[in-house]
Amino acid sequence: MKTSWRTASLVVSAAAVLTLTTACGQDTPPPSSQNVGVTAPGDLGGIGSGAQAGQNSPAPSQPANTAGQLNVATDAKLGKVVTDELGLTLYRFDQDSANPPKSNCDGDCAKTWPPVPADDASAGEGIDKALLGEITRADGTKQLTVDGWPAYRYAKDVNAGDVKGQGVGGKWFAFTPEGKKAQSADLPGLSTREDSKLGEIVVDEKGMTVYRFMKDEAWPEPVSNCAGDCVKKWPVVSPVDFDDTKGIQKKGYMTFTRPDGAEQQTINCWPIYTFAGDKAPGDTNGQGVGGTWYAVRPDGKPVGAPEK
Repeated sequence: MKTSWRTASLVVSAAAVLTLTTACGQDTPPPSSQNVGVTAPGDLGGIGSGAQAGQNSPAPSQPANTAGQLNVATDAKLGKVVTDELGLTLYRFDQDSANPPKSNCDGDCAKTWPPVPADDASAGEGIDKALLGEITRADGTKQLTVDGWPAYRYAKDVNAGDVKGQGVGGKWFAFTPEGKKAQSADLPGLSTREDSKLGEIVVDEKGMTVYRFMKDEAWPEPVSNCAGDCVKKWPVVSPVDFDDTKGIQKKGYMTFTRPDGAEQQTINCWPIYTFAGDKAPGDTNGQGVGGTWYAVRPDGKPVGAPEK
């Protein structure tokens, strides 16, 4: 599959377009259901797909005062990541520091991202024990560090191998065995990720959030009403062959020619864009901007848009 993702043509043939576009001309737009979504988000977002590393068996309740032997698991998208003794993924936070080691996650943050205790942590196979250390938190407890970075679990990881915290807010990343940030090795041209607040949303090959503009049109044919300075802030998504997608609805998946002559991709006939204000995978800074821009679900519906 990776080979087909990387080698697939980025130009949709005319025959393929005709096959995929019948929905735009023949269907009528659904009423209020077109804008169904969850409530407007804050500023957290994730690129973690929940892909499993190792066995996908429920993890027993993790005692708050133990980490046990750290191990290395292999996630399908992220590669090698560090887990605790029960297989729960360990994360690092970009707003912490490693030199000197310091945690900046307290209060509600620490409830969502429980610090990993250092007291009984040990290095299993594939973990260099020289990288393990500890810091003393404000409450006097000892927190594990990996290569100087404080270690955390994610409250929404409930199964051994879950990586739902990966990329949340563009600041949380699973640990590699070297203490670095785990990164997705090879995303298709368009795919989906599970965001902690928005649910399943579409991302591009760089893991950047994909959006819809509520002033655009899909029926009887796609029309973009974002041009000029708008396109500078909201770059259009160029054509992506359907074979280079994963988890995207096929019906209405087509391209169209913009007034400036450029080709733009659609999902369910709706033009799609990224946002210049998103700086890292997992960012959703474009969500709800101006009450007209919303992240996209795999079926093309906008997430959290008000019903009409």
